Amino acid sequence: MAVDAAREEKALREVTNRLVDDYGEAHTQERVEAVVGAVRSRFTGHKVREFVPILVERIARRELAHPGSKTEAMTVVPDKSPSITLGDNSNSDSRNLQDILGKVTANKKLVGAVAAGVVVVLGVTVALSVRQPDSAPASGAPAALTVVHGVVGSEKSDFFADPKVADVFKKHGLQVDIDPAGSRQIATSVDLSHYDFAFPSSSSAAERIQRQRGVSGKYTPFSSPMAVATFKPIADLLTAAGIVTPGPAPAFDVQKYLELAEQGTQWDQLAGNTSYPVSKNVLVSTTDPRTSNSAAMYVAVTAYVANDNTIVRGAKAEDYAVSRISRLFTRQGYTESSSDAPFKEYLAGGMGPIPMAWIYEAQYVDAAVHDQLKPDMVLMYPKPTVLSQHTVVPLDDKGDSVGKLLATDPDLQRLAAEHGFRPQDPSLFTKVTAEHHAPVIPDLVNVVDPPDYDTLEHLLDDVAKAYGN
Repeated sequence: MAVDAAREEKALREVTNRLVDDYGEAHTQERVEAVVGAVRSRFTGHKVREFVPILVERIARRELAHPGSKTEAMTVVPDKSPSITLGDNSNSDSRNLQDILGKVTANKKLVGAVAAGVVVVLGVTVALSVRQPDSAPASGAPAALTVVHGVVGSEKSDFFADPKVADVFKKHGLQVDIDPAGSRQIATSVDLSHYDFAFPSSSSAAERIQRQRGVSGKYTPFSSPMAVATFKPIADLLTAAGIVTPGPAPAFDVQKYLELAEQGTQWDQLAGNTSYPVSKNVLVSTTDPRTSNSAAMYVAVTAYVANDNTIVRGAKAEDYAVSRISRLFTRQGYTESSSDAPFKEYLAGGMGPIPMAWIYEAQYVDAAVHDQLKPDMVLMYPKPTVLSQHTVVPLDDKGDSVGKLLATDPDLQRLAAEHGFRPQDPSLFTKVTAEHHAPVIPDLVNVVDPPDYDTLEHLLDDVAKAYGN
């Protein structure tokens, strides 16, 4: 129970931080915190807690965006269970919540679905949806837009929320609404019948979706190598330990790091450590490999190195690799289900909670473009690294039109570069990183291929078993 409470507190802190970022110009931080606290209080005493942060964020956003207005209705559509409607934010709100949570408590199937993180539960688009403006369309613009629904890796939420991206789609007669999720979640537990396209962050997750849905088409509009976000004092410590090679874009030696981690070395055991004398294992913080593609890419890289710098093939190699890398995950404690939250914590929290974070390069570049980096923040490239191929899997004709535009429209390709992704034209990415002084390696050489689809799934399943649940 204590673990569940800690997770809820962590999730609600992240909700508050997101709302402060989004509504800081209109409301003080104290006002945002007060709204979150007031909304949260409506759920006091209810035993089912898994979806409380989702509802709190949804209701709080409505109240901050339209102070004094009623909260619009939200429909719970859990799999094939009967629908339940959450009423408006009137005096009867508490009574409605009591009824809903009572029904949810009695429905164990629903609780399991929520706990698994199925994005379509509650029918609520939690992250920023790209919506048609209320104003009338400009002269010559289409009178009506075709709405296209997609589920995308969470690291692409800001891209789809960009008004400039929405405008490009609008020129083509489209309104693209998205739900964010961990990429492995998209491939394993999300009900894709609700969507026109899926946009996970790797070719492996896309391949699984294609197999399940019987889809042959796909688009890969952009990519992003995996990297490690850290801080200068940490990079200096690891340089002294022989793990990091300094430079404009420092190199992080995965082989030496794995050897250090296998010994259970803690930060305060590193020689000459006065900048981060903490009794915690020297570990890169990742997301949950059971749900997230970024963690799956971490498995791919570390398994390759653990397997004597060879792509893992066969049961014997899988078992050996897992025996060496599973502790890289199980010693971390609680991990997030997708990559957006831990990177935001890295940006906001400093090196105390997350001295090293496994991220997409695009996240760091995007933060540089939007002036979110602090002077002591450092981007390191793993040696070797792996390329995450962001892949659109169209599930119908509408989804196909979105995938085709993302891959071919020059404005969308340029905007992808502005959000840190490497589009099909490398010069677009080079231009953005040069303008914003982002310390990247334009042409990566030490890049390995992930194992084939089935092998990676076996590795992820075996790592998941190491958690003991």
